[in-house]
Amino acid sequence: MGDTQDCRPVLGDAEMSLICLADFEAYAKENLPKATWEYYAAGADECCTRDDNLQAFRRIRLRPRMLRDVSVMDTKTTVLGEEISCPIGIAPTAFHCLAWPDGEMSTARAAEALNLLYVASTYATCSVEEISQAAPEGLRWFQLYVYRDRKLSEQLIRRVEALGFKALVLTVDVPYTGKRRTDIRNNFRLPPHLKVKNFEGVFEGHSGPDNYGVPVNTLDPSVSWKDICWLRSVTKLPIVIKGILTKEDAELAVVYGVQGIIVSNHGGRQLDGELATIDALSEIAEVVQGRIEVYLDGGIRTGSDVLKAIALGAKCVFLGRPIVWGLTYKGEEGVKGILQILTDEFRLSMALSGCRNVSEVNRNLIHVAKL
Repeated sequence: MGDTQDCRPVLGDAEMSLICLADFEAYAKENLPKATWEYYAAGADECCTRDDNLQAFRRIRLRPRMLRDVSVMDTKTTVLGEEISCPIGIAPTAFHCLAWPDGEMSTARAAEALNLLYVASTYATCSVEEISQAAPEGLRWFQLYVYRDRKLSEQLIRRVEALGFKALVLTVDVPYTGKRRTDIRNNFRLPPHLKVKNFEGVFEGHSGPDNYGVPVNTLDPSVSWKDICWLRSVTKLPIVIKGILTKEDAELAVVYGVQGIIVSNHGGRQLDGELATIDALSEIAEVVQGRIEVYLDGGIRTGSDVLKAIALGAKCVFLGRPIVWGLTYKGEEGVKGILQILTDEFRLSMALSGCRNVSEVNRNLIHVAKL
């Protein structure tokens, strides 16, 4: 009977005051400069979608099963054939050095230590080379955009291929940047000592306006499904599309031969009023029918959130803002703290719902309200 004790979160004395992700959020809000906090926290327009990402999880109710012998628990799963310790990964978010001096290198080390997947952002403040060197054994994917100058995208692909990144994550929901009011009010800019390191030297001599560290109009708004064909022609790496919210686009993703979809609304930072990701997940999982892998980001704050997403068809979930909160607290140790708390909460939620391993987490766990 005492075996379920193993499911309770374990923290060192120093961390006892930070026992859930919301505690790290409060710490980060208190300790980051106002403009930096508001950059990370920002949603588009009125922030309805950003907030709905969280509220949508709270609307979902679970149907736990009892007397299932949960004395031995296993949270392991795989993503594109690679084993990870838990179906939790780190989403691509920009500018980690704003939160902690060695930024993405600390993030990579934390993911490596816990055997979890880290998706490095194009807009990192450490280069892909520095990230790889910091965590040489870590499982890494690379997030990229399609640029007007396709050579920019291709050069990044060549670099990450050589460094052993295992997949490309193409962000498809930013033909233009969403209107983030706080960034406009704060005239948000990277401080002079920080750069988008993956583009170091690329835009030398550029003196015009910039958009989050790169020249305005670098992104290509003409990007379309045919660019998936282009991407497949220039790399053998698996391609995961990030930013899908409908079954129609999910079906097209399968048709165009990608290996995975991240159901994402960019943390509510693009089109305000679009679906919360957990609300979009079911129809996408149903149409895909296991032909490619489906993942989710947006709104994950507790272990039961992870459980709900896996039950509704996600193979893995990704954390964005909470990683930055962990960095703000204590760099690598803070990120490890965030990931460990969420892993422990997920294990406990699995046990309390009667699931011994991830393959037992399915749609039957979700209560469907009668209309």
